[in-house]
Formats: sequence, structure tokens, C-alpha cells
Amino acid sequence: MSFPQALSLAALIAASLILWTLRHLLLLLFAAIVLALALCSLVETVQRRFPMQRSLALLASVSGLGLVLAVLLVVLVPPFVDEFALLLEKLPQAAQTLLQLVLSGLDQVNGVLYGIDTMPNVDQQGLASPSILPDSSTLASGVGSGLIGLIGLAGNLGSACLSLLFVVAAALMVAVQPQAYRQVGIQLVPSFYRRRANQILTLCGEALNSWMVGVSISSLAVFLLCWITLSLLGVKLVLANALLAGVLNLIPNVGPTMSTVFPMAVALLDAPWKAAAVLGAYVVIQNLESYVITPSVMHHQVKLLPGLTLAAQVLFTVLFGPLGLLMALPLAVVMQVLIGEVLIKDVLDRWSTVRLRT
Repeated sequence: MSFPQALSLAALIAASLILWTLRHLLLLLFAAIVLALALCSLVETVQRRFPMQRSLALLASVSGLGLVLAVLLVVLVPPFVDEFALLLEKLPQAAQTLLQLVLSGLDQVNGVLYGIDTMPNVDQQGLASPSILPDSSTLASGVGSGLIGLIGLAGNLGSACLSLLFVVAAALMVAVQPQAYRQVGIQLVPSFYRRRANQILTLCGEALNSWMVGVSISSLAVFLLCWITLSLLGVKLVLANALLAGVLNLIPNVGPTMSTVFPMAVALLDAPWKAAAVLGAYVVIQNLESYVITPSVMHHQVKLLPGLTLAAQVLFTVLFGPLGLLMALPLAVVMQVLIGEVLIKDVLDRWSTVRLRT
């Protein structure tokens, strides 16, 4: 290996290490670009309906979004916070109820098989046993660990708020002059490939816009269906559970499963049959979302295979943590466009053509 080749290899390794170190910042920049694309689409819609300058359209769009968010904060957030707090309080009771149901079922099975009752009464035994009461040292260590956990939680919340502020600020900056930032990105590509890079960036933007519109409509449909279903079943805390279902629908595979736990826990406190009914209703709603709603609203979107979606979630969660799980689907959309356009069309297809000619 010559000295220039060794120097190029060392530069490539150093650049890879730098990118790996800055992976979380790059993911935040990607989130800002996705948000900026949404703002740009809204600005273009406003300009089509009401001819005006881009700066005025951006100001009107941001003001409208701020007004909508303020109304939602005033109308929905206070009852949602109250219901969600009650929901968290009811989870231990639901777990205890579920444990009692399981133990009573095992007790009945044991009685049928052996004719005796060998399962202990967990409540009486737990309350009567003095060994489960903590001493002063255990209580002090528990309080100390609790304070450390609260400090860590406060630090994580502060970091999350700063990250959100960075994403919003960067998105607004990009939305003000999208073409200028686009040209900067294209200039980083070799000159012979810049026209093709411009086309690929356009395809990525169209795919992301289609995904954002489709997932918004899908989440809204899931929210309304869950609200109607839980209201008909008479399950408490309808608003909190329906909002959780709509928000968690943004995370495929994992989100719908998580959204089922909370309403089932609340329904279990009323009657076991309600929990089973909630589970069945959520399964039906998620199948409607997966096979009817999403294909109807995303027929122009890049088609993502379920296996690719799951693999992207696992990969990006391992690489980037919880934020990677949240951004896994838009990352998968962009990666599929890049693989299809760059790797397959521009490399593999041309390589096979050259081989055939030779």
C-alpha cells in the first residue's frame, strides 16, 4: 500500500470515528430535517391557497401551529394529565388483581387434580409476615436511591427539553431557506453526481412527506376508534388511553402493544371480561389500521416491508437509544430510497450492464 492510499484509509477511519461519536447529534439533525420538511409542505399549501411571500406564509404557518398547540394544551392536557396520573395509580391495583386471578385459577386447577387447597393466601400471608417490613437502614437506603433516581430523571428531562429545543430551532432555520441548505448538501457530493443527488433528495423528501401525512391520518383514526370503543365498553380514563393509543401508533410494532397495557389494566379493575373485550377491540383496531387505513392513506408512500421495519427498529434502537426507536421509520424510509436509487440503480444495474458489454 502506497503512502497516499494509507493516508486516505487513515482519513476514512478517522472520519468514521468522528461520525460515530456525533451519531446522536446527527440523529437530532435528521429529526430537524423531517420537521422542516413538514413545515415546508405546510408553507407550500398555504401559498397555493393564499398567494403570498414565503416569509409571510411561514409566519402564518408557525402562528397557526402555535395556536393549535396552545388550544390543545389548554383543552386536552389538563384532563389528560389527571387521567394519566389516575391510570398510573391503578396499575399496581390491576397487577394485584391479575395476580389474584391467576392464583385462584391455579388453586382451582390444583383442587381438581389433587382435591386439596395448597395455594397460600397471598394477601393474608403478606400482611401477617413481619419480615417484609423494612428496617431503618433499608428505608434510608431506599430513600437515598429514590433521590438519586429523581435527580437522574430530572437530568434526563432537562436533556430531552434541550434536544427538543435544538430540533425545533434547527427546523425553523432550515424552513426559512430550504433551497440554500439543499444546495449546501448537494455541494458536498462530487460534481459528476450532483444532478442525480438533487433528484434523489427530491425523492427522499416526497417519501418523507407521504409518510408524515399518512402516519398523522392513521394515528388520528386510531385515536378516534379507541375513544369510541372504550366509551362503548364503559372503560374509565377514556381520553388518556385514546391519546396514548394515537401517539404510540407512531412507533410500529412496539407502540400498539404498549398502548394495550393501560386500558386493559383499568378495565381489569372493573371486570375481567372488560379486559378481554379491550384486548379484542385493540387487536381489531390495529388490524384495521394495518390492513385498511394505512394502505388507503399511504398508497403513494414508499412501501416498507414489515420485516424491514422491525429490523430498522432494532438496529436504530441499539445504535441511538430511545430516539432511534422513535425515528426508526423515517430513517427506514430514507434508507430504502437511497438503497433503491443509489445502490441498485446507479451501481448494481450499471455494473451488470458493463459486465454484459465486456
